[in-house]
Amino acid sequence: MNKNVKSKVVRRLKTIEGQVRGLQKLVENDTYCIDIITQTSAVRSALSAVEDAMLENHLSTHVVEQMKGGSQAKAIREILSVYKVSKKK
Repeated sequence: MNKNVKSKVVRRLKTIEGQVRGLQKLVENDTYCIDIITQTSAVRSALSAVEDAMLENHLSTHVVEQMKGGSQAKAIREILSVYKVSKKK
């Protein structure tokens, strides 16, 4: 993985970790439901951004190398697998 992508993803994950801890405190403190839902939406959005960054990295590195190396079938299977998982959301 590209060092720049890796540092961005790690930073995002640490932020998400903090958001989840914050959510736990909101629940423990009986915070208004809508406020909790708003924060869960922010976490979901942040996780989606991590997925996007990882997919972009995978497509621009691994898939390109697989295509160049003659492993088109493997690349296609991986892309379809990710696509099917994303459709289940």
